[in-house]
Amino acid sequence: MSDGGGILRELGKGRYRIEHPLAVNAQDGSVMVYVPEGEFAMGDGKDTDCPKHRVTLSAYWIGVYAVTNAQYLRFVEATGHRVPDQADGGRAIWSGRSFPPEKADHPVVCVSWDDATAYAKWAGCALPTEAQWEKAARGSKGLIYPWGNDWDAGRCRNDNNKGNETTCPVSGYPGGVSGYGTCNQSGNVWEWCADWYDRDYYGKSVARDPRGPEGGSLRVRRGGSWGSGAPVYFRGAFRYRWGPGYRNAARGFRLVRPASPSLPS
Repeated sequence: MSDGGGILRELGKGRYRIEHPLAVNAQDGSVMVYVPEGEFAMGDGKDTDCPKHRVTLSAYWIGVYAVTNAQYLRFVEATGHRVPDQADGGRAIWSGRSFPPEKADHPVVCVSWDDATAYAKWAGCALPTEAQWEKAARGSKGLIYPWGNDWDAGRCRNDNNKGNETTCPVSGYPGGVSGYGTCNQSGNVWEWCADWYDRDYYGKSVARDPRGPEGGSLRVRRGGSWGSGAPVYFRGAFRYRWGPGYRNAARGFRLVRPASPSLPS
């Protein structure tokens, strides 16, 4: 990880503080933001599978953006991993090892959970746990959506504003940035998490650094997508699941890394 600066907060009289330090993951170039250790309220109680409960997480880095087509191409060229040119749902963007140039900075889609995990391992990272994903999406204030507690379709890519398009660039919709500085954790693409899905898991999860059930048949995905329209899907606490082998045109991923005791210099 190399130092990438941070998100500045003005304190007045020409003084600033780095609110959320940034760094760059050396292997794949992902910009990552630091999320400090601490307790947060996980779940919002709006569905039966996400009751409110307190969870403490160790510090970690999470991708500011979802992994892009350009990044995934470098992974494919370096490893020979299969290309995301087939879709079990929707239409694939790639044809062989190529994709439209204008899609280079869009999130890679049509990747299974196994594809996403293989990329994360190559990058020296991992997929976020549900807890890591949710804490970053809801920010330090525990908001319902990354930007606040009220639904606003104009703050993320969704079925109500996409027109004839599908995904947008990973840096799109700056009005939807989370309190920790992550982009598009609501909308654009659903994102794979590391966990197996269990609707009753919250009632039996450990209180520190939960990693989900030990097994299952479905993996968690979070965040809503360009193909989703109902506000419920875009909540930071909303849990959804799908078979890990499914490759869909509205599904991608972002990365996490554990944080060392001190920040990169």
